[in-house]
Amino acid sequence: MRLSILQLISACRLIAACTLLSVFSFGVEAQTPKAAAGTLRAGRDASKAAPTRAALDARVRAEVAAFRGKVSLYAKNLDTGEVYELGGDDRVRTASTIKIAVMVEAFARVAEGKAKWDDELQLTKEKKVSGSGILTEFGDGLKLTFRDAVTLMMILSDNTATNLVLDVLSADAVNARMAALGLKDIRLMRKIGGGGESAEGKIEANKRFGLGRSSPREMVALLEMLERGEVLSPAASKEMLDLMKREQGRNGIWRTLSQSTKATKSGALDALRADVGLIYHPRGRIALAITCDDMPAVEWTPDNPAYLLMSRLSEIILYGLGK
Repeated sequence: MRLSILQLISACRLIAACTLLSVFSFGVEAQTPKAAAGTLRAGRDASKAAPTRAALDARVRAEVAAFRGKVSLYAKNLDTGEVYELGGDDRVRTASTIKIAVMVEAFARVAEGKAKWDDELQLTKEKKVSGSGILTEFGDGLKLTFRDAVTLMMILSDNTATNLVLDVLSADAVNARMAALGLKDIRLMRKIGGGGESAEGKIEANKRFGLGRSSPREMVALLEMLERGEVLSPAASKEMLDLMKREQGRNGIWRTLSQSTKATKSGALDALRADVGLIYHPRGRIALAITCDDMPAVEWTPDNPAYLLMSRLSEIILYGLGK
């Protein structure tokens, strides 16, 4: 049996399990509110930006102080160069946001002629993994293309599709690609659910990150490279961002700004929510990465406290860094 991606998406809407699509993954270390001081660097006009910087920092810190958990974030206005960060270099758990790096390696393989988008992958019982996605609802023996699997990985955060893609790529190849882009924090440790461990994943100090590791600063750097057409080629960069613009189940950053175009990837774990994205807004193209971790209570709802915090912070940052 072979289904196109359009048929898979149509089937998705008929399956109650699609409600699991809000399952994402994120991570950060514990931190007291007093330690959550932010830093903002001015872009074009530091003298005019100074009052705005102080107000932005005060508003962000007030929101973070009321949150039970650790928050790390980095934001940049790609039009002005202005930056705000709070723990921007913290190494955090990625959950599903690491799938951006997997996507980049997939596009690179095709660009280099080492894989084809219409290469056939087969779903088996052994390859199904729990969590977000819809492929667990389909029968064993389903055939789909490499492009289908990458698409499901990004727009539905499908865990089984991610592992099918990694069977082609390998975690070490993903990490080598990130290193080639000058990114030292973004690393994939293994496949979802275990297996396929990378060299980084075998390092004891990295075990605490689970699936992957990143920093908010590097996730924003990767978004900026994509937006500027610097990853593989301008055409490939645009195609990857177009894929991110179709993500479903957006509960975190800019959740109330439905009229604005956004390219995003989110992730979630019991104690963690993370979001990485770029918004195209009249006030500027704002790239943002936020991780909220160490939450004391498990709450798998769209109104998880971290989602609500990320929504508020994303709008505060949009208007604080905007033109």
